[in-house]
Amino acid sequence: MPNPELDVIRDALRSRPRPVGWPERRARLDALGAGYTLPPDVTVTSAQGGEWTQTPVADPARVILFFHGGGYCSGSLQSHRHLMAEAGRQAHARTFAVDYRLAPEHPYPAALDDARAAYRALLDAGVNPARLTVAGESAGGGLAVALLTTLHRDNLPLPACLWLTSPWTDLAMTGATMDSKAAIDPLISRPYLQELATAYLQGHDPADPLVSPIHADLTGLPPMLIQVGTAETLLDDSIRLAATAAAADVRVTLQTWPDMIHAWDLFHPQLSDGRASLAEAGLFIRAHTG
Repeated sequence: MPNPELDVIRDALRSRPRPVGWPERRARLDALGAGYTLPPDVTVTSAQGGEWTQTPVADPARVILFFHGGGYCSGSLQSHRHLMAEAGRQAHARTFAVDYRLAPEHPYPAALDDARAAYRALLDAGVNPARLTVAGESAGGGLAVALLTTLHRDNLPLPACLWLTSPWTDLAMTGATMDSKAAIDPLISRPYLQELATAYLQGHDPADPLVSPIHADLTGLPPMLIQVGTAETLLDDSIRLAATAAAADVRVTLQTWPDMIHAWDLFHPQLSDGRASLAEAGLFIRAHTG
């Protein structure tokens, strides 16, 4: 079914092909986020390791800890700030986005170390885990699951729930949709992901559950919401993660959004399905952190 809103976004992405160098790629993604103006009621506050965003409807006790996408090699506070502002509005929460270190300058386990440090810092600051959501998009989604498996392993307090959008959960790229959806995914392809995985892993085993959580033991993890578009090469990453979670007796909700592309909620100011998916995530978070 034709989607004029999505057609505009696809055309814009085709008009700005991905550059070769890491600095240029990072600038391209940052420019995407900077193209969306924050609503005037959003407050942004810098903090050690990241930044807070908040709207007037936020319950100060309800917090979302967020890890941005970008294949572990790009993405930033700037690229995802508008997304965090709207997610917090829908969830009635404050959001803390983590400025984790990027590959290839900082390969695995730098991002995971930064994620653990950010989580512990929130707990040390008095955030109640029962009011806390851990969230991530794309590579940030895989990072969020890896974080929770280490927390459970180390008997640390777990958050109330987990929210993932288009998570990258298999750095070996073995999902069937990596090829079957290649012709319709305008953002993510096998050669690109292979380049990202090589930069992040730098020889580390891609089957390690801490980089590819489809192989992890997810027993004991809190309820999770996984949102993925059906026009994504990473569709199977979400489907298989949901199956892994279900096999471990985790309460999991898998939402497949017809025709949506990778990380479509980034485009929510001009995409109604992006706004709708954030509203669904907000309902999920409020239900589990109330």
